[in-house]
Amino acid sequence: MQRRDLIRLSPLVLASCGAGQVAYADPAPVTVTAAIFDVRQYGATGYGKTVDTPAINRAIEAVAAAGGGTLVFPAGTYVCFTIRLRSHVSLYLSSGCTVLAADSPKPGETTGYNGGVYDAAGPAQPWEAYQDFGHNHWNNSLLFGEGLQNIAITGPGLIHGKGLSHGSDSSRPGQTSFHAEQAGVGNKAIALKNCRNVLLRDFSVLKGGHFAVLATGVDNLTIDNLCIDTDRDGMDIDCCRNVRVSNCTVNSPWDDAICPKSSYALGSPRSTDNVTITNCFVAGIYQLGSVIDGSWRRFTAADRSPRNGRIKCGTESNGGFRNIAITNCVCEGSKGIALESADGATLEDVAIINITMREASDAPLFLRLNRRNRGPVDTMRAGTLRRILISNVVSHDSAAVTSAMFSGIPGNLIQDVKLTQCYFGHAGIPTTDMRGKSIPAWQSIRVPEIEEEYPDLNRFGATPSQGLFVRHLQNLEVSHLEVAAEAPDPRPAFWLEDVHRADFFAVTAPIQQPNFALHNVSDLRIAWSRAAKDLNVQTAADQLV
Repeated sequence: MQRRDLIRLSPLVLASCGAGQVAYADPAPVTVTAAIFDVRQYGATGYGKTVDTPAINRAIEAVAAAGGGTLVFPAGTYVCFTIRLRSHVSLYLSSGCTVLAADSPKPGETTGYNGGVYDAAGPAQPWEAYQDFGHNHWNNSLLFGEGLQNIAITGPGLIHGKGLSHGSDSSRPGQTSFHAEQAGVGNKAIALKNCRNVLLRDFSVLKGGHFAVLATGVDNLTIDNLCIDTDRDGMDIDCCRNVRVSNCTVNSPWDDAICPKSSYALGSPRSTDNVTITNCFVAGIYQLGSVIDGSWRRFTAADRSPRNGRIKCGTESNGGFRNIAITNCVCEGSKGIALESADGATLEDVAIINITMREASDAPLFLRLNRRNRGPVDTMRAGTLRRILISNVVSHDSAAVTSAMFSGIPGNLIQDVKLTQCYFGHAGIPTTDMRGKSIPAWQSIRVPEIEEEYPDLNRFGATPSQGLFVRHLQNLEVSHLEVAAEAPDPRPAFWLEDVHRADFFAVTAPIQQPNFALHNVSDLRIAWSRAAKDLNVQTAADQLV
């Protein structure tokens, strides 16, 4: 790209330089470079056959050397291995542009498409055992950046991770299986580490590998108007601060859609703070690619899709979470919304407001505080899950095996949860659980504690309640909640176990006896409710209401 002519600024001429006035010298010449660059001028073809990575990386280096600017990808298909991002460089993916991930090496091979490979994953770190392989490595990605600032990927183009591994040995229908740990294999569409001032906007990602977007230690991150149609996680926001995710569509049947985490991947615990997720649509029922192409083809029962696609905060939870707002989102055919602290993290000050769900594959809400404690011994501590406000959640036709669940563990209680203005509609009592096992009568169901395992709802099996299962919690307020079953369900609406100071006001459930099962409960008040008569309970060891 040619530099513009040097521009000499006009001198400021003073009519006089008397007392109190300042004479200014002529300014030095200023070189103004072009702000817009075309990737084809550096040798990229966009033909879809040749590997364009060397030309693209040359172009990025040239833009960075010029002080920054926007590198435009005109319409075309750019076959690539690892694209290395640089500070102050924005990529603009034009309409009709596809950045296509070249095929990774197959098992037993050393090179992929046209003899190319993705950047090496990087050396093993002492803390790799504390999170998945993909969380410990960023370089082996289609687009990669570390230690950068002021970067952006924007425009209506497509990132197609065709040649990326999804990090699993099982092959997805119609896809080639690659092994993420094998040298030369790429397993992420976009990976950013220790960056700041990042903008991702308007593009689409098809088949994003293990992560369509993995942001670790990224501060001041804006993700807006992305369409992600992928075979593993949509977005993992790990150890990040000041994050805005808005107006995004994520279809991720086999894994989570939008997932804040706080892992140990940076070698020390770092919290994820000040995160807003708003105006997003997440799903787990559409076939891969059908959201991007607009056909919206649903999986059939024979496909046995896991229907994940949820919004989940946790799983990796060493550093903690503070100030999280999840608002105005729509969830379809996915797991519900989950808040999880398993590795000693503090998860606090969370608002979940204005959420609609249809066909949730398990329960609409899952709050979990346990002690898996996957991390260095000297960092282990009792986790906390507290100050959670949930309001205006509408869930229709969810699976009925498990009810919504708020569960701590003995001696470590969830604290201060408010649940208001919600509707939980479910299919009615099933005959088999999520693993196909017969479900006994609700009086015989015993939900395991699972204190030290992976924090996931489907590990608990069926619950003896149809609306809300609460265990090991202090200070609960539930108001204007309706539990509705499409088919008869004899289970109580509410199960409370090791719960202390709980208020239920104006709650509605199918008229039956009992609707409350109380086990080691103290300071309970039920008032103005259709689910049960007004009641004040000081203590209840075992009581049905």
